[in-house]
Amino acid sequence: MQNLFVTGKITPEMEEQLSTAFSLQFAYDLDDPASWLQTHGESFKYVLTSGHEGIKPECMDALPNLELISNYSVGYDSINIPLIKEKGILVTHTPNVLNAETSTTALLLLLACYRDFNFNEAHARSGRWEQGKAPLSRTADNRTIGILGLGRIGQAIADKLTPFNTRILYHGRSKKDVPYEYFPKLIDMAKEADAMICITTGGPETKHLVNREVMEALGPEGVLVNVSRGSVVDESAMIDCLENGKLGWAGLDVFENEPVIPKRLRDLKNTVLTPHIGSATQETRTAMGNLAVENLLQHLREGTVLTPIPECIES
Repeated sequence: MQNLFVTGKITPEMEEQLSTAFSLQFAYDLDDPASWLQTHGESFKYVLTSGHEGIKPECMDALPNLELISNYSVGYDSINIPLIKEKGILVTHTPNVLNAETSTTALLLLLACYRDFNFNEAHARSGRWEQGKAPLSRTADNRTIGILGLGRIGQAIADKLTPFNTRILYHGRSKKDVPYEYFPKLIDMAKEADAMICITTGGPETKHLVNREVMEALGPEGVLVNVSRGSVVDESAMIDCLENGKLGWAGLDVFENEPVIPKRLRDLKNTVLTPHIGSATQETRTAMGNLAVENLLQHLREGTVLTPIPECIES
């Protein structure tokens, strides 16, 4: 039976499936996983991780026979891709199965900002309605919305915006064969858009891509939604813009230093904040878990995988 090193929490269903073919070693059972692997790492060809935990370079160095990292997430910015390419290690992820849920979360945040959901829910719950009606909010219909990152999830977001009679813009590395308006420069898209939804990849290449200039281009009536990675948005600049009226609203599911959210951000009334729940439904996490497990089992059986990351395909 092959050994499998697991860097984070997995569901009981995943553990049950994997235990039929692997001997599991959980990192959280070890006081010092990197030191432990220095002694035992040679016996591991397989690692199961997630987009949050990833695997530290010192751990990878202690796994000389590592063949496959199965990533229980669609994002893999917590894995050192240049290092794994150098070592010839295969990495898989879980695309497509979370498109619908993450796009629903983006839509939820967008609508909550436009209709001032937090205030209105509190107004009803507090009993203040008896003293007077809540102020009028704004419509989400007939808006111009820019999507930063028109990948699988970005396209799912665009599909869900269609019934709102939305004019859709997008920015990415290249123009695509889609019926939306492409903007080579993010700043130009921000100037044109009423709202921007971020669903681009994380990592060094996109760190603070949405900077102060971009947020000020969205303007005092603009809405910023982020369901990608917290690092994509300059959080400090965003807080300043929200406080000073240079950005209207922000709907955020991700943050720069999760799970820590700055108090200044938590105190703002023109925000909707959720604790990274983009794909966090029972149904979606089951589908993600099944795919992460099946990548491991298929590689064990046949030496192939279902969903390698694009960098592995290119290599």
